[in-house]
Amino acid sequence: MDIEVMRQHAKNIRISIIKETAAAKSGHPGGSLSAADIMTVLYFAVMDFTAENAGSLDRDRFVLSKGHASPALYAVLAEKGVISHDELLTFRGLHSRLQGHPDMNALDGIDMTTGSLGQGLSAAIGMCLANKLDGNSHRVYCLIGDGEAEEGQIWEAAMAAAHYNCDNLCAIIDENGLQIDGPTAEVIGPAPFEDKFRAFGWNVLSIDGHDYEAIYNALMAAKECKGKPTCIVAKTVKGKGVSFMENQVNWHGVAPNAEQRDAALKELEAA
Repeated sequence: MDIEVMRQHAKNIRISIIKETAAAKSGHPGGSLSAADIMTVLYFAVMDFTAENAGSLDRDRFVLSKGHASPALYAVLAEKGVISHDELLTFRGLHSRLQGHPDMNALDGIDMTTGSLGQGLSAAIGMCLANKLDGNSHRVYCLIGDGEAEEGQIWEAAMAAAHYNCDNLCAIIDENGLQIDGPTAEVIGPAPFEDKFRAFGWNVLSIDGHDYEAIYNALMAAKECKGKPTCIVAKTVKGKGVSFMENQVNWHGVAPNAEQRDAALKELEAA
């Protein structure tokens, strides 16, 4: 893995996230920016996903359980060449393939329709079990928001994944500490994730979710774990990369205006 290459991809993805949400005048930039580094390493150093195999089941798959972070997924698909960067500017538009939550029926490369929080992990488990039945050795990755993890279905799914020995599953918690109603610790407080997932029978790793080498090493370690699923708890910064958005809860679901867009793009392009 070339860290400089990862850094450039992540920069491009963050720039696209800002352009998408600004063009739509709506969306969720904060949690999309916090996930950008994780998704960069997944798509450009770990998963065997390409523009050519985007419509195939014979590849690694990704479930964006925190579906409101769709700007990050669309930005990745553009960076991979599945869609054009011009199409990103149709985000949330009438008849656009790029709706506010991902639609698996609209676009190759979207492996699950998500947006109803808490459901993505269950879908990912279904994919893992189907792969085992089919003799398909590919892996499934599922990105979960820390606020989303307050949903009970996450923990029912966590029990099921361990019970069925889904060692082809890697869940990643984007622990940026903020959700729409405020700090997660104050809303319900789902942490500590490490203790909970271990208690449910998972292999658990904790990392800095903006350290490319740490992300890569954890994903490689997850591949080596046999007999149980792996959960990577990634500590991240909401709004990462744009100084006035970082750790600010109000950027959870508010798009930048033209002035804020220009300031964010100037900062990202100079980084």
